[in-house]
Amino acid sequence: MNRFPDASLLERERDFVLDMPDSAVRPLSKGWMLLALGALIGGGLLTVIIVLSRTPFIERIFPWVDIFRTALVVHVDLTVLVWFLAMAGVFWTINSAARWLWLGRLALALCVAGASVITVSPFLGAGGPLMTNYVPVLDDPVFFTGLTVFGAGFALLVAHGLGALRPIGRAITGQGALRFGLFSSLVAALVAIGALVSSYLGLPSGLDGERYYELLFWGAGHALQFVHVQLMLVSWLWLATVSGIASRLTPRIVLFLFMIGLFPVLLTPVAYISFEVDSPDHIQTMTWLMRYGGGLAAVPIGMIILVNLVGSFRRAGGFGAERSALFASMILFGAGGLIGFLIDGSNVTVPAHYHGSIVAITLAYMGVTYHLLPLLGFMRPAGRMVTLQPWLYGGGQLLHVAGLAWSGGYGVQRKTAGEAQALDAIEKILGMGLMGVGGLVSVVGGVVFLVIVIRAMRPRRGVGDWLGRRRHASRPDNGRREIASLRGIDVKGHHVYRDAAYGDVEPDR
Repeated sequence: MNRFPDASLLERERDFVLDMPDSAVRPLSKGWMLLALGALIGGGLLTVIIVLSRTPFIERIFPWVDIFRTALVVHVDLTVLVWFLAMAGVFWTINSAARWLWLGRLALALCVAGASVITVSPFLGAGGPLMTNYVPVLDDPVFFTGLTVFGAGFALLVAHGLGALRPIGRAITGQGALRFGLFSSLVAALVAIGALVSSYLGLPSGLDGERYYELLFWGAGHALQFVHVQLMLVSWLWLATVSGIASRLTPRIVLFLFMIGLFPVLLTPVAYISFEVDSPDHIQTMTWLMRYGGGLAAVPIGMIILVNLVGSFRRAGGFGAERSALFASMILFGAGGLIGFLIDGSNVTVPAHYHGSIVAITLAYMGVTYHLLPLLGFMRPAGRMVTLQPWLYGGGQLLHVAGLAWSGGYGVQRKTAGEAQALDAIEKILGMGLMGVGGLVSVVGGVVFLVIVIRAMRPRRGVGDWLGRRRHASRPDNGRREIASLRGIDVKGHHVYRDAAYGDVEPDR
């Protein structure tokens, strides 16, 4: 009898992958994914108005600033708040056992209803855009009804995620480390909810308008950033594993880094206990927590994955959908972080910084979406466009960010459009022109992503379309797929899942 563990078994235990949930839970994961995609569709349509209203010469077609501001409010809420939190719902339900399903369904129903009201509120007469950070709002009862319902659904989602959490396991495996990362994001979300309630109760009477909502969402917004960073790191590790990138990170180190990444957000109550919500000290403390704590786990994990990624080209070579999304995400995250050191005043360098970070998370989620589609019972997208889409979207956003950073250096102010931008110098015009071109390219990349995913979700068996899907790569699951575990690595370096209905099936490359 062999007293030593099998080497391939040890290797699989170090793989950073997540098993799919029980069949009773899987519809919840699908529902959250559909909500996330719906938010991107709504926000993407508004992106066209936003980009054109800030592009030189074309902006004259949009002379009313309120059009830009109203569209920007709903766009940000859909493409950042709803999209990100709905994708968090995908992760958390994947990591859920078949418990409290009624609570999970109620959470999804409330979030769908709230997001729908937010989307249609401008068409129902909602106006009065207030350009607050993190959660811009329309000063209108219809909009606030939608936002409140969505917030209630998110609170129930966190409760369900914590109550139905699957165990990390006694032995620290790669999957266990990822599950701890998901648990840490749930804890950060709980802190964000507590911060929102504390801000609401602690704000002095007499405040209203933009100042009130800025302070209301300040603490919770900063705490939510930790949620997104932790989930992005889960995505990076997962994408690196399924795209055949050998990891030099052990599960114990990853778990330890997730703990370090969680620690700063746990200091949020100190900011509320020590300072008044409307005090400069409170505002600065929350800013410092994110500025100096947000990258504690992201930098070491990102650097090691990047080294492994570059080294993997010598072995497997080339890009697949997951690897493209991973690489593009890391590039944008690095660009956003570097631009953050250039911020000086309230100019468009600020949105350049957070656009880089936000798009990095979006690209990571896009890669995870490609990977999850066949595992949740949909067709698996494949072909050249699937591989190129992250570069198209990420490349456009990189130009967009570069244009904003360039223009910010010449003093173009943020949250302005049209003539209010004061583009009175060729440097400003060129910078904002680059921003506009990049924004439009990224819109095309976003549309391509949605087309790919929507077509993969359709119950069809067609082949040979322009996306390049092949018959063996686009089989519908019809609900019969049962993912057991990773079998290992094939000769090309890609992970293979065991499929009860079809045998061994490789995820998208």
